[in-house]
Amino acid sequence: MALTLTRRVTFAAAHRYRKPEWSDERNAAAFGLCAHPSYHGHTYRCDVTVTGTLDPETGFVVDLGVLDRVLTDEVRDRFDHRNINLDVPEFADGAMIPSGENLARFVCERVQARLGESVRVISVTIAEDDTLAVTYTP
Repeated sequence: MALTLTRRVTFAAAHRYRKPEWSDERNAAAFGLCAHPSYHGHTYRCDVTVTGTLDPETGFVVDLGVLDRVLTDEVRDRFDHRNINLDVPEFADGAMIPSGENLARFVCERVQARLGESVRVISVTIAEDDTLAVTYTP
């Protein structure tokens, strides 16, 4: 029996798209208003979906307490009320552009590493608002 469980967390964060090796003009041409020097923010929704074997004793695919602690550490505490470009080392100094695509992949990898082999992250969806979301499926 295949079961999935999805947990949603939200966080508010600012970011901008910019490659430091590009000129301001090239960044503006590639990223439009998202390259603005003053940054911009979103209230993000992050849905993490996992699958695993149903524990016959608990009836759970994953211990929600464990999953919630991982999501607090790897998502909420890392990104909430942060400037992703400045406050999150993996995205700082142009190391990685904080696009929804990169955020979803990053979150997936971090959460999976923390959960281990007993459960598998099958997708992470990052939504910047009601009109734009990206889903990463490893």
